[in-house]
Amino acid sequence: MSQPTVLLLARADGSRVVTPFKSLPLSATDPFMDTRRVAWSGGDGVSAGIVETGDVFDLDDFPHTEVLVVHAGHVVLKTLEQTLELGVGASAVIGRGTALRIEAHPGTQWAFCAMATVAPTPGLTLLDPLAMLSPSAAPEPQILIGPTPQCRSRNAFEDAVTDLRVGIWDSTPYERHGRAHKLNELMHLIEGSVSLLAPDGSNVTVNPGDSVFVPQGAPCAWKSTRYVRKVYAVK
Repeated sequence: MSQPTVLLLARADGSRVVTPFKSLPLSATDPFMDTRRVAWSGGDGVSAGIVETGDVFDLDDFPHTEVLVVHAGHVVLKTLEQTLELGVGASAVIGRGTALRIEAHPGTQWAFCAMATVAPTPGLTLLDPLAMLSPSAAPEPQILIGPTPQCRSRNAFEDAVTDLRVGIWDSTPYERHGRAHKLNELMHLIEGSVSLLAPDGSNVTVNPGDSVFVPQGAPCAWKSTRYVRKVYAVK
C-alpha cells in the first residue's frame, strides 16, 4: 500500500474516522471475505482494519492468526475447550488452525490485526485488561524528551515463528521525538490518552476505547501527559 502512516481504525464512540479502507479478503479462505475492510496490508503478511458482521461461522481450520478488539455488538468464540464472550472493549486472539464456531450478533464490529502464517498456533487467548504486568524496557534515552518513564508489560500470546506478540502494556507519562516505528503495532487504549505526531505536524489523539494501527516504518512521535494502559499486538 502507500507510505506508512498512523491509521486510526475505530473510535470508542463510534464516530466516523477518515482512514481509507478497502473491501478485501485476507485470502481465498477468509471467513469474513465479504465483510472485512482493510486499512493496511503489508508485504510481511500483516494486515489491519475492521470487520463488520452479524453471522455464524463454523470453521475447521482458521486460516490465519487474528487479534480482535470489539467496538460494537457482541461476539462469541467457541472451541471444544473454551467459550469466550466478547462485548464492547473486549479483545482476544484466534490462533491459526483453530477449529471454532464464531457467533456474531447483528451489527458487530471489531478492529483487527491479522498475521498470515503456515505454522498452526491453535486456540483462543483472552486479553485481560487487568493483567498483572512486569517491568519492561523504556524508550531509548536519546529519543526521550524529559524523564524516563516506568513501563510494564505482559505477553498473553506469542508466536515464535513469526515473532507476533500480543498482550498488555502500561507506562507513566512521557514524550519522545519522532522516529520510524520499529514494528507493526495494533494499539487499543484501555486507559489514558496519547498523541501520535507525524513529521508534518498532524497528529492522531488516541483515547480510551480507541484502536489504532501503526505500520512498521511509519514516522511518529509520542506524547502522553498521564498514565497509559493499552492492548498491543506487535510484529
